[in-house]
Amino acid sequence: MILPLMLSVEEATRSILATARPLPSETVPFLAALGRVLRQDVTADRDFPPFDRVAMDGIALNYSAVAAGQIRFVIEKTQFAGQAPAPLTDPAAAIEIMTGAALPPGTDAVVRYEDILIEEAADSRVATLQVLPNASGQNVHRRASDRQQGDVLLPAGTLLGSAEVAVAATVGATDLLVAKRPKVAVVSTGDELVEIGEQPLPHQIRRSNSYMLAAAVQQAGGTAEIFHFNDDFDALCSGLPALLRDYDAVLLSGGVSKGKADFLPAALHEVGVEQLFHEVQQRPGKPFWFGQHPAGAVVFALPGNPVSTFVNYYRYAQPWLRAVQLPTPVPAPAAYAVLATEVTFRPRITHFLLVSLESTADGRVLAHPERAHGSGDLASLLPSDGFLELPAEQELFPAGTVLPVWRFRY
Repeated sequence: MILPLMLSVEEATRSILATARPLPSETVPFLAALGRVLRQDVTADRDFPPFDRVAMDGIALNYSAVAAGQIRFVIEKTQFAGQAPAPLTDPAAAIEIMTGAALPPGTDAVVRYEDILIEEAADSRVATLQVLPNASGQNVHRRASDRQQGDVLLPAGTLLGSAEVAVAATVGATDLLVAKRPKVAVVSTGDELVEIGEQPLPHQIRRSNSYMLAAAVQQAGGTAEIFHFNDDFDALCSGLPALLRDYDAVLLSGGVSKGKADFLPAALHEVGVEQLFHEVQQRPGKPFWFGQHPAGAVVFALPGNPVSTFVNYYRYAQPWLRAVQLPTPVPAPAAYAVLATEVTFRPRITHFLLVSLESTADGRVLAHPERAHGSGDLASLLPSDGFLELPAEQELFPAGTVLPVWRFRY
Protein backbone atom coordinates (compact mmCIF):
# COMPACT_ATOMS: atom_id res chain seq x y z
CA MET A 1 0.00 0.00 0.00
CA ILE A 2 1.37 3.41 -0.97
CA LEU A 3 1.08 5.95 1.80
CA PRO A 4 0.14 9.58 1.14
CA LEU A 5 2.97 11.33 -0.71
CA MET A 6 3.69 13.92 2.00
CA LEU A 7 4.20 12.35 5.41
CA SER A 8 4.90 13.71 8.84
CA VAL A 9 8.25 12.84 10.41
CA GLU A 10 6.52 10.34 12.72
CA GLU A 11 4.73 8.63 9.81
CA ALA A 12 7.95 8.45 7.79
CA THR A 13 9.77 6.92 10.75
CA ARG A 14 7.13 4.23 11.21
CA SER A 15 7.11 3.44 7.50
CA ILE A 16 10.89 3.02 7.41
CA LEU A 17 11.19 0.90 10.55
CA ALA A 18 8.36 -1.34 9.34
CA THR A 19 10.74 -2.59 6.63
CA ALA A 20 13.49 -3.52 9.12
CA ARG A 21 14.10 -7.25 9.32
CA PRO A 22 16.92 -8.90 11.30
CA LEU A 23 19.97 -9.63 9.17
CA PRO A 24 21.50 -13.13 9.27
CA SER A 25 24.09 -14.00 11.92
CA GLU A 26 27.71 -15.10 11.65
CA THR A 27 30.37 -16.32 14.07
CA VAL A 28 33.57 -14.27 14.33
CA PRO A 29 36.60 -14.24 16.68
CA PHE A 30 35.75 -12.14 19.71
CA LEU A 31 38.31 -9.42 18.93
CA ALA A 32 36.79 -9.04 15.47
CA ALA A 33 33.38 -8.54 17.10
CA LEU A 34 34.18 -5.04 18.38
CA GLY A 35 31.45 -2.69 17.21
CA ARG A 36 29.17 -5.57 16.18
CA VAL A 37 25.79 -6.50 17.65
CA LEU A 38 25.64 -9.71 19.67
CA ARG A 39 23.15 -12.39 18.58
CA GLN A 40 23.63 -14.77 21.52
CA ASP A 41 23.54 -14.58 25.30
CA VAL A 42 27.01 -14.77 26.83
CA THR A 43 26.81 -16.37 30.28
CA ALA A 44 29.19 -16.72 33.21
CA ASP A 45 31.07 -20.01 32.92
CA ARG A 46 31.77 -19.93 36.67
CA ASP A 47 31.08 -17.73 39.68
CA PHE A 48 32.36 -14.12 39.67
CA PRO A 49 34.71 -14.05 41.48
CA PRO A 50 35.33 -17.81 41.35
CA PHE A 51 36.79 -17.86 44.90
CA ASP A 52 36.90 -15.67 48.00
CA ARG A 53 39.26 -13.06 46.59
CA VAL A 54 41.65 -10.97 48.67
CA ALA A 55 40.99 -7.29 47.98
CA MET A 56 44.01 -5.70 49.72
CA ASP A 57 47.70 -6.45 50.26
CA GLY A 58 48.25 -7.31 53.91
CA ILE A 59 47.69 -10.29 56.23
CA ALA A 60 44.88 -12.85 56.28
CA LEU A 61 43.78 -14.00 59.71
CA ASN A 62 40.91 -15.54 61.61
CA TYR A 63 38.72 -12.76 63.00
CA SER A 64 37.81 -14.81 66.07
CA ALA A 65 41.36 -14.25 67.36
CA VAL A 66 40.91 -10.47 67.06
CA ALA A 67 37.51 -10.72 68.77
CA ALA A 68 39.27 -12.53 71.64
CA GLY A 69 41.65 -9.57 72.09
CA GLN A 70 44.72 -10.73 70.13
CA ILE A 71 46.63 -8.02 68.22
CA ARG A 72 50.00 -9.72 67.51
CA PHE A 73 50.18 -12.45 64.86
CA VAL A 74 53.11 -14.57 63.77
CA ILE A 75 53.24 -14.74 59.97
CA GLU A 76 53.25 -18.39 58.90
CA LYS A 77 53.87 -17.93 55.18
CA THR A 78 53.36 -15.60 52.20
CA GLN A 79 50.83 -16.23 49.43
CA PHE A 80 50.75 -14.45 46.08
CA ALA A 81 47.95 -14.12 43.53
CA GLY A 82 47.84 -17.17 41.32
CA GLN A 83 49.12 -19.56 43.99
CA ALA A 84 46.94 -22.35 45.29
CA PRO A 85 45.88 -21.36 48.83
CA ALA A 86 47.51 -23.26 51.70
CA PRO A 87 45.48 -23.41 54.94
CA LEU A 88 46.32 -21.47 58.07
CA THR A 89 47.63 -24.14 60.44
CA ASP A 90 47.61 -22.05 63.65
CA PRO A 91 44.40 -20.03 64.21
CA ALA A 92 46.45 -17.57 66.27
CA ALA A 93 48.81 -16.88 63.36
CA ALA A 94 48.38 -15.08 60.00
CA ILE A 95 49.36 -15.42 56.36
CA GLU A 96 50.92 -12.53 54.44
CA ILE A 97 48.70 -12.14 51.37
CA MET A 98 48.57 -10.19 48.11
CA THR A 99 45.65 -8.61 46.26
CA GLY A 100 43.93 -11.06 43.94
CA ALA A 101 44.96 -14.16 45.86
CA ALA A 102 42.45 -16.77 46.99
CA LEU A 103 41.62 -16.44 50.68
CA PRO A 104 43.40 -19.29 52.53
CA PRO A 105 41.26 -21.83 54.41
CA GLY A 106 41.13 -21.01 58.11
CA THR A 107 41.15 -17.23 57.51
CA ASP A 108 38.16 -14.95 57.08
CA ALA A 109 39.48 -11.36 57.13
CA VAL A 110 42.32 -9.34 55.63
CA VAL A 111 44.07 -6.45 57.36
CA ARG A 112 45.89 -4.17 54.93
CA TYR A 113 49.58 -3.28 55.25
CA GLU A 114 48.69 0.30 56.16
CA ASP A 115 46.99 -0.96 59.35
CA ILE A 116 49.75 -3.24 60.64
CA LEU A 117 53.36 -3.04 61.80
CA ILE A 118 55.60 -5.96 60.81
CA GLU A 119 58.65 -6.66 62.94
CA GLU A 120 61.46 -8.93 61.79
CA ALA A 121 62.96 -11.41 64.27
CA ALA A 122 65.72 -13.97 63.85
CA ASP A 123 63.39 -16.84 63.09
CA SER A 124 59.99 -15.21 62.63
CA ARG A 125 58.04 -12.19 61.49
CA VAL A 126 55.30 -10.73 63.68
CA ALA A 127 52.50 -8.39 62.55
CA THR A 128 50.96 -6.07 65.14
CA LEU A 129 47.55 -4.61 64.39
CA GLN A 130 47.47 -0.81 64.45
CA VAL A 131 43.85 -0.66 63.33
CA LEU A 132 41.52 -3.52 64.21
CA PRO A 133 39.27 -5.09 61.55
CA ASN A 134 35.57 -4.48 62.11
CA ALA A 135 34.31 -7.95 61.29
CA SER A 136 35.02 -11.15 59.43
CA GLY A 137 34.93 -10.68 55.69
CA GLN A 138 36.82 -7.38 55.79
CA ASN A 139 38.73 -6.75 52.53
CA VAL A 140 37.42 -10.01 51.10
CA HIS A 141 35.57 -10.10 47.77
CA ARG A 142 33.25 -13.05 48.36
CA ARG A 143 32.81 -15.82 45.80
CA ALA A 144 29.79 -15.25 43.48
CA SER A 145 29.13 -11.83 45.01
CA ASP A 146 29.22 -10.25 41.53
CA ARG A 147 27.63 -12.94 39.35
CA GLN A 148 26.79 -16.60 39.65
CA GLN A 149 27.66 -19.34 37.17
CA GLY A 150 25.05 -19.34 34.39
CA ASP A 151 24.06 -15.68 34.83
CA VAL A 152 23.63 -13.79 31.54
CA LEU A 153 26.43 -11.24 31.34
CA LEU A 154 25.91 -10.00 27.77
CA PRO A 155 22.37 -10.43 26.41
CA ALA A 156 21.70 -10.80 22.71
CA GLY A 157 21.36 -7.35 21.17
CA THR A 158 24.34 -5.88 23.02
CA LEU A 159 26.55 -3.54 21.01
CA LEU A 160 30.03 -4.84 21.72
CA GLY A 161 32.56 -2.34 23.05
CA SER A 162 35.87 -2.78 24.84
CA ALA A 163 34.22 -3.69 28.17
CA GLU A 164 32.08 -6.35 26.48
CA VAL A 165 35.13 -7.80 24.71
CA ALA A 166 36.84 -8.04 28.10
CA VAL A 167 33.86 -9.93 29.55
CA ALA A 168 33.90 -12.33 26.60
CA ALA A 169 37.59 -12.97 27.24
CA THR A 170 36.92 -13.53 30.95
CA VAL A 171 34.44 -16.33 30.26
CA GLY A 172 36.48 -17.86 27.44
CA ALA A 173 34.07 -16.88 24.66
CA THR A 174 36.70 -16.89 21.92
CA ASP A 175 34.07 -16.82 19.15
CA LEU A 176 30.87 -14.81 19.19
CA LEU A 177 27.66 -14.98 17.19
CA VAL A 178 26.97 -11.50 15.83
CA ALA A 179 24.75 -9.85 13.25
CA LYS A 180 26.15 -9.67 9.76
CA ARG A 181 27.12 -6.16 8.79
CA PRO A 182 24.48 -4.49 6.62
CA LYS A 183 25.80 -4.09 3.08
CA VAL A 184 25.07 -0.62 1.76
CA ALA A 185 25.52 0.84 -1.71
CA VAL A 186 26.17 4.59 -1.48
CA VAL A 187 25.28 6.34 -4.72
CA SER A 188 25.86 9.95 -5.72
CA THR A 189 24.02 11.37 -8.72
CA GLY A 190 24.58 14.50 -10.73
CA ASP A 191 26.52 15.80 -13.74
CA GLU A 192 28.07 18.55 -11.60
CA LEU A 193 29.98 16.10 -9.39
CA VAL A 194 33.63 15.09 -9.88
CA GLU A 195 35.80 12.64 -7.97
CA ILE A 196 37.51 14.02 -4.89
CA GLY A 197 40.98 13.73 -6.39
CA GLU A 198 40.05 15.93 -9.36
CA GLN A 199 40.24 19.69 -9.58
CA PRO A 200 36.64 20.85 -10.11
CA LEU A 201 35.85 23.50 -12.69
CA PRO A 202 34.07 26.63 -11.45
CA HIS A 203 30.67 25.03 -12.17
CA GLN A 204 31.52 21.68 -10.53
CA ILE A 205 31.86 20.29 -6.99
CA ARG A 206 33.48 17.20 -5.50
CA ARG A 207 31.47 14.14 -4.46
CA SER A 208 31.64 14.76 -0.72
CA ASN A 209 28.16 13.43 0.12
CA SER A 210 28.97 9.87 -0.89
CA TYR A 211 32.07 9.78 1.31
CA MET A 212 30.16 11.28 4.21
CA LEU A 213 27.49 8.59 3.87
CA ALA A 214 30.05 5.79 3.51
CA ALA A 215 31.86 6.92 6.66
CA ALA A 216 28.58 7.19 8.59
CA VAL A 217 27.51 3.70 7.47
CA GLN A 218 30.78 2.24 8.74
CA GLN A 219 30.30 4.00 12.09
CA ALA A 220 26.85 2.37 12.29
CA GLY A 221 28.33 -1.11 11.87
CA GLY A 222 27.75 -1.49 8.13
CA THR A 223 29.95 -1.85 5.07
CA ALA A 224 29.69 0.62 2.21
CA GLU A 225 30.69 0.77 -1.44
CA ILE A 226 30.51 3.98 -3.42
CA PHE A 227 28.98 4.40 -6.88
CA HIS A 228 28.10 7.35 -9.10
CA PHE A 229 25.55 7.94 -11.85
CA ASN A 230 25.18 11.00 -14.01
CA ASP A 231 21.78 12.58 -14.49
CA ASP A 232 20.73 10.07 -17.15
CA PHE A 233 17.51 8.04 -16.93
CA ASP A 234 18.82 5.11 -18.98
CA ALA A 235 22.07 4.93 -17.00
CA LEU A 236 20.10 4.81 -13.74
CA CYS A 237 17.77 2.09 -15.05
CA SER A 238 20.78 0.09 -16.21
CA GLY A 239 22.88 0.44 -13.05
CA LEU A 240 20.38 0.27 -10.21
CA PRO A 241 19.19 -3.40 -10.56
CA ALA A 242 22.59 -4.84 -9.60
CA LEU A 243 22.70 -2.67 -6.48
CA LEU A 244 19.18 -3.70 -5.50
CA ARG A 245 20.18 -7.34 -5.90
CA ASP A 246 23.52 -7.28 -4.08
CA TYR A 247 22.97 -4.88 -1.15
CA ASP A 248 20.69 -4.64 1.87
CA ALA A 249 20.19 -0.90 1.41
CA VAL A 250 20.88 1.69 -1.25
CA LEU A 251 21.59 5.26 -0.14
CA LEU A 252 21.22 7.77 -2.98
CA SER A 253 22.08 11.44 -2.81
CA GLY A 254 20.49 13.94 -5.18
CA GLY A 255 18.05 13.72 -8.07
CA VAL A 256 14.85 13.35 -6.03
CA SER A 257 13.30 16.80 -6.24
CA LYS A 258 11.17 18.22 -9.05
CA GLY A 259 13.88 19.49 -11.41
CA LYS A 260 14.01 18.44 -15.05
CA ALA A 261 17.12 16.31 -14.36
CA ASP A 262 15.71 14.65 -11.23
CA PHE A 263 15.17 11.23 -12.78
CA LEU A 264 15.52 9.05 -9.69
CA PRO A 265 11.85 8.58 -8.68
CA ALA A 266 10.91 7.52 -12.22
CA ALA A 267 14.00 5.31 -12.56
CA LEU A 268 13.34 3.58 -9.24
CA HIS A 269 9.76 2.90 -10.33
CA GLU A 270 11.04 1.55 -13.64
CA VAL A 271 13.34 -0.99 -11.94
CA GLY A 272 10.59 -2.24 -9.63
CA VAL A 273 11.14 -0.36 -6.36
CA GLU A 274 7.88 0.27 -4.55
CA GLN A 275 7.59 3.87 -3.42
CA LEU A 276 6.46 4.08 0.19
CA PHE A 277 6.61 7.87 0.35
CA HIS A 278 8.07 10.91 -1.34
CA GLU A 279 8.44 14.13 0.64
CA VAL A 280 8.32 14.62 4.40
CA GLN A 281 6.98 17.63 6.29
CA GLN A 282 10.39 18.75 7.51
CA ARG A 283 13.21 21.19 6.99
CA PRO A 284 15.82 20.55 5.81
CA GLY A 285 15.28 17.57 3.52
CA LYS A 286 11.65 17.77 2.44
CA PRO A 287 12.09 15.92 -0.93
CA PHE A 288 13.13 12.65 0.75
CA TRP A 289 12.07 9.47 -1.13
CA PHE A 290 11.87 6.00 0.42
CA GLY A 291 10.92 2.64 -1.01
CA GLN A 292 11.59 -1.08 -1.05
CA HIS A 293 12.42 -3.55 -3.80
CA PRO A 294 10.52 -6.88 -3.86
CA ALA A 295 13.85 -8.68 -3.29
CA GLY A 296 14.16 -6.89 0.06
CA ALA A 297 16.59 -4.01 -0.43
CA VAL A 298 15.41 -0.66 0.88
CA VAL A 299 16.15 2.61 -0.90
CA PHE A 300 16.82 5.91 0.85
CA ALA A 301 16.87 8.59 -1.85
CA LEU A 302 18.12 11.65 0.03
CA PRO A 303 18.12 15.27 -1.12
CA GLY A 304 21.45 16.33 -2.61
CA ASN A 305 22.19 19.42 -0.52
CA PRO A 306 24.82 18.25 1.98
CA VAL A 307 23.11 19.30 5.22
CA SER A 308 19.85 17.73 4.01
CA THR A 309 21.68 14.52 3.13
CA PHE A 310 23.45 14.50 6.48
CA VAL A 311 20.37 15.16 8.62
CA ASN A 312 18.16 12.70 6.75
CA TYR A 313 20.77 9.97 7.08
CA TYR A 314 21.05 10.35 10.86
CA ARG A 315 17.32 10.79 11.39
CA TYR A 316 16.15 7.90 9.22
CA ALA A 317 18.82 5.69 7.64
CA GLN A 318 21.07 5.14 10.64
CA PRO A 319 18.21 4.00 12.93
CA TRP A 320 17.27 1.48 10.22
CA LEU A 321 20.86 0.23 10.00
CA ARG A 322 20.99 -0.17 13.77
CA ALA A 323 17.59 -1.88 13.91
CA VAL A 324 18.39 -4.62 11.37
CA GLN A 325 21.42 -5.67 13.41
CA LEU A 326 19.26 -6.41 16.48
CA PRO A 327 17.65 -9.80 17.10
CA THR A 328 14.28 -8.02 17.11
CA PRO A 329 14.30 -4.64 15.34
CA VAL A 330 13.16 -1.91 17.71
CA PRO A 331 13.53 1.87 17.62
CA ALA A 332 16.50 3.26 19.48
CA PRO A 333 15.60 5.00 22.76
CA ALA A 334 15.24 8.76 22.39
CA ALA A 335 17.83 11.18 23.74
CA TYR A 336 17.02 14.71 24.88
CA ALA A 337 18.70 18.06 25.37
CA VAL A 338 17.71 21.43 26.82
CA LEU A 339 17.46 24.36 24.41
CA ALA A 340 19.88 27.05 25.61
CA THR A 341 18.32 30.05 23.82
CA GLU A 342 14.89 30.89 22.46
CA VAL A 343 14.16 29.79 18.90
CA THR A 344 11.26 30.69 16.61
CA PHE A 345 10.38 28.61 13.56
CA ARG A 346 7.14 29.55 11.83
CA PRO A 347 6.36 27.02 9.08
CA ARG A 348 4.20 24.29 10.63
CA ILE A 349 6.62 21.52 9.74
CA THR A 350 9.25 19.69 11.78
CA HIS A 351 12.53 21.57 11.90
CA PHE A 352 15.93 19.95 12.46
CA LEU A 353 18.06 22.58 14.18
CA LEU A 354 21.84 22.15 14.18
CA VAL A 355 23.24 22.56 17.70
CA SER A 356 26.45 22.25 19.66
CA LEU A 357 26.03 20.41 22.95
CA GLU A 358 27.35 21.34 26.38
CA SER A 359 27.35 19.07 29.41
CA THR A 360 26.75 21.15 32.55
CA ALA A 361 27.85 20.53 36.13
CA ASP A 362 24.24 19.93 37.20
CA GLY A 363 23.85 17.03 34.79
CA ARG A 364 21.99 18.76 31.94
CA VAL A 365 22.85 18.67 28.25
CA LEU A 366 22.44 22.18 26.82
CA ALA A 367 21.86 22.64 23.09
CA HIS A 368 23.23 25.85 21.56
CA PRO A 369 21.87 26.66 18.07
CA GLU A 370 24.55 26.94 15.40
CA ARG A 371 24.34 29.30 12.45
CA ALA A 372 23.75 27.65 9.05
CA HIS A 373 23.33 29.37 5.70
CA GLY A 374 20.84 26.91 4.30
CA SER A 375 21.09 23.21 3.54
CA GLY A 376 24.07 23.72 1.25
CA ASP A 377 26.29 25.02 4.04
CA LEU A 378 28.41 21.91 4.66
CA ALA A 379 30.79 23.83 6.94
CA SER A 380 27.93 24.46 9.41
CA LEU A 381 28.27 20.83 10.47
CA LEU A 382 31.77 21.38 11.85
CA PRO A 383 30.88 23.20 15.10
CA SER A 384 27.72 21.09 15.55
CA ASP A 385 27.31 17.91 17.60
CA GLY A 386 23.77 17.01 16.54
CA PHE A 387 20.39 18.46 15.76
CA LEU A 388 17.28 19.13 17.78
CA GLU A 389 13.93 17.99 16.46
CA LEU A 390 11.48 20.90 16.76
CA PRO A 391 7.92 19.58 16.43
CA ALA A 392 5.55 21.03 13.84
CA GLU A 393 2.92 21.88 16.47
CA GLN A 394 4.90 24.83 17.87
CA GLU A 395 6.36 28.06 16.55
CA LEU A 396 8.05 29.44 19.67
CA PHE A 397 10.54 27.34 21.63
CA PRO A 398 11.64 29.15 24.81
CA ALA A 399 15.02 28.60 26.40
CA GLY A 400 14.75 25.60 28.70
CA THR A 401 12.53 23.58 26.34
CA VAL A 402 13.44 19.89 26.40
CA LEU A 403 13.57 18.42 22.90
CA PRO A 404 14.72 15.21 21.17
CA VAL A 405 18.32 15.39 20.03
CA TRP A 406 19.99 13.33 17.31
CA ARG A 407 23.73 13.21 17.94
CA PHE A 408 26.27 12.64 15.23
CA ARG A 409 29.32 13.51 17.34
CA TYR A 410 30.34 12.35 20.84
